[in-house]
Amino acid sequence: MSKVSRDTLTEAVNDVLKGSVDKKRKFRETIELQIGLKNYDPQKDKRFSGAVRLKYVPRPNLKVCVFGDQHHLDEANAAGIPCQSADDLKKLNKNKKLIKKLAKSYDAFLASESLIKQIPRILGPGLNKAGKFPSVVTHGENLANKTEEIKATIKFQMKKVLCLSVAVGHVDMAPEELVSNISLSINFLVSLLKKNWQNVRSLHIKSTMGKPQRVY
Repeated sequence: MSKVSRDTLTEAVNDVLKGSVDKKRKFRETIELQIGLKNYDPQKDKRFSGAVRLKYVPRPNLKVCVFGDQHHLDEANAAGIPCQSADDLKKLNKNKKLIKKLAKSYDAFLASESLIKQIPRILGPGLNKAGKFPSVVTHGENLANKTEEIKATIKFQMKKVLCLSVAVGHVDMAPEELVSNISLSINFLVSLLKKNWQNVRSLHIKSTMGKPQRVY
């Protein structure tokens, strides 16, 4: 059970949203959940990593590109999703600069089942190094839905430091949607931790340019 009450979250969300209205920016601010951990030794303890799909898409502008076979290229083109064929990828000739540019151009990648095994051979380790190795998509799945799923999924990954930050929404969302996404994120994160709530030092939410609001 969450130790952060719905009322606390709602109040913090309203403060963050009010701040973004008082100081309107020229872009849509993302709202992040910032987590401080304790009683963890990143050197010794097993580093956790997990992904959870949120109820509402936190980053609608996330750019997803499909490496597709003909079936998926047709589907992607019909849905207006950026896509590339195996031949397009081969033209990069394993050029590290071009592959880095490709990795930077998109936030995530999907690849057809028939293509996924060829990706390391065609592109080398570049996408893997960037932490953007494609997720597989089958012919039985709807490509547009799969893209939405990627946009709605957030990842928690512990690296060498005891603070994490994930996007849980944006300032144009309704407060209830944000509260729902944030509580789901917190509960999922706590489930990944070795000693659950005993490992949580602090939780804040903030918009890109706004002040952090403490919720725990």
